[in-house]
Amino acid sequence: MTSNKDKILLRYTGFIFIMGILVITVIVKAIIIMFAEKGYWMEVADRYVSETKKIPPTRGNIISSDGKLMASSLPEYRIYMDFVAAQNAGNDSTLMNHLTEICEGLHQIFPDKSAKEFRRHILNGRKKKSRNYLLYPKRISYIEYKEVKKLPVFNLNKNKGGFHELAYNQRKKPFGSLAARTLGDVYADATMGAKNGLELTYDSILRGKDGAMHRQKVRGTYVDIVDVPPVDGCDIITTIDVDMQDIAEKALVDQLKNLNAQSGVAIVMEVATGKVRANVNMRRGNDGSYYEMRNDAVSNLMEPGSTFKTASIMVALEDGYITPDYVVDTGNGIVNMHGSNMKDWNWHHGGYGKIDVTHILGYSSNVGVSTIIDRFYGNNPQKFIDGLRRMSIDKPLNLGFVGEASPRIRGPKERSYFAKTTLPWMSIGYETMFPPIYLLNFYNAIANNGVMVKPKFVEAISKDGEIIKEYPTEIVNPKICSDKTLEQIRTMLQKVVAEGLAKQAGSKQFHVSGKTGTAQISQGTKGYKSGKTKYLVSFCGFFPSENPQYSCIVSIEDPGGYPSGGVQAGSVFSRIAERIYAKHLYIDLSNAKDSAAILIPDIKNGDIGEAAQVLQALNINSNSSSIPASNAPIWGKAVNTTNYADLKQTAYNKQLVPDVKGMGAKDAVYLLESKGLHVRLSGMGKVTAQSIAPGSYLRKGQTITLTLKN
Repeated sequence: MTSNKDKILLRYTGFIFIMGILVITVIVKAIIIMFAEKGYWMEVADRYVSETKKIPPTRGNIISSDGKLMASSLPEYRIYMDFVAAQNAGNDSTLMNHLTEICEGLHQIFPDKSAKEFRRHILNGRKKKSRNYLLYPKRISYIEYKEVKKLPVFNLNKNKGGFHELAYNQRKKPFGSLAARTLGDVYADATMGAKNGLELTYDSILRGKDGAMHRQKVRGTYVDIVDVPPVDGCDIITTIDVDMQDIAEKALVDQLKNLNAQSGVAIVMEVATGKVRANVNMRRGNDGSYYEMRNDAVSNLMEPGSTFKTASIMVALEDGYITPDYVVDTGNGIVNMHGSNMKDWNWHHGGYGKIDVTHILGYSSNVGVSTIIDRFYGNNPQKFIDGLRRMSIDKPLNLGFVGEASPRIRGPKERSYFAKTTLPWMSIGYETMFPPIYLLNFYNAIANNGVMVKPKFVEAISKDGEIIKEYPTEIVNPKICSDKTLEQIRTMLQKVVAEGLAKQAGSKQFHVSGKTGTAQISQGTKGYKSGKTKYLVSFCGFFPSENPQYSCIVSIEDPGGYPSGGVQAGSVFSRIAERIYAKHLYIDLSNAKDSAAILIPDIKNGDIGEAAQVLQALNINSNSSSIPASNAPIWGKAVNTTNYADLKQTAYNKQLVPDVKGMGAKDAVYLLESKGLHVRLSGMGKVTAQSIAPGSYLRKGQTITLTLKN
């Protein structure tokens, strides 16, 4: 009889045997799968894992010197509906139950289409059983996309609700065309990189590095698996100041419109650092409006005309041939130069007769300058060319822009034949070619005590808000001339504006130094007088004369009317300089007032709550402490005495047009628009008149015109 012990042992042995067989089977099967069936199972795996794809990085931002975003990559979306997916997931009835709510929501987000249009459109897609039905014809912003995703059914994932999107990485410029050619453009296909401007120059920094990912099926659902994360591009901080760019663009475009000119350039540069604060390049389009089409400031090679005379006079001063008092007999304004007549602009009025070098430059006398240069360098033209190059006026700056041009000064060594007439005409700005920024850089060196610095468009590179690289100021030439020559030419350039032909470029607020230019534009092989004669008018200078902070050049091509660098370009320079001076340069009043004097600023009417904060911060005698702190505007008027500022709150009847006289534009526009009026402005300064009388009954939608004066 078998004992219980033997039975248990038998069962245990059987269990061990069966388990051993299973283990051996698993091992054998694993070996077969790993080796014999490897190819088959690799094919199966490939069906569940998609190919590796690139993950594009986010392109870096371009930022102004004052911290404003000038170019950025922002996501845009096209939104679609997969009606089959919604039906398969059992959500078709949910879609129909919420259709009215969905259509009303879409209309609120996209007011250009009514709720009825959205309803008709969605029902049409549902009827067609479309799997990729475009819900809205335009690309939408990220904010709009997030709002759409909040709607019923659309807030479900793609497989359940059917709503899905296609994302685009769109390059946006918040300030529109402002400095557009300086910033540059990128291709619509981000993988192709940039086209031009700073976008192209710094493409390798802005672009970033691609990542890598693959899709793998897990539990019946494809999942994106990141293998290598993308590295987003760095930001570049430019030297452009948005306010100065806006000032320069408005001043230039206004003049281009007045003159119906073909194109114009305005550049503003910081004297000590070479930072380009504004770079405007406007050309007339086929519709008569002006656009930034090319970076003419660095690429447009033109004969500079009379702005080049400054360099010619400096060479002769530096070589010791002349002084500011040196006299030239310009006669009746016409002199024969080796068989060709050299004329002054006023030759038909009898010319200037005998004048010294200071007046030669001030009156921009062609005869005077060409006579000096031909007299002292006619037998050795190369010495004049060497003198120009000693000042680095034609040294390539290598600014890094596509299409950048370099100056062309061709002396006897660069020509097979150097005619006798070449030197006189070269001395007054012909027979040479310069992009505007090179002329500006030369004048900037005069303003900068003879130190020529390289124009700079980018200050630094940043990553995640931290500066990782700074671009220092580069010195092109530590001293373009002697201190004596520098002092003489700066005195003369100031007199050109104060007493000469460039009075329009001056200001009553500060002294300006510079030189006008008016040059005929060559028509290539057709010469200068083929058909209509074209001109390039310009003014190049710096301000304030005694302690220069900014240099600026304005050049206008093919202006209408009588061509005049002083009037047509100089007046633009003046408007730019005065507005920059008002916004960015400050006068130290500590030496201008008596120690016992009390200065009460002129306070505009309007939001006296803001005025109270300023008066308290400046510790100015006033009743500002009686004005309560408030996030909303506190409307009122200010009454000033010699030693006290009295702020008085005003109550406005909601049904009547308020009195905004004495207010600044900001407060006046805010107050009137808050009451439903449309506002038009004319002039600058305080409001002095309003087209709808104060106290009139208010009708929303009316347009009110405000006249402002300083």
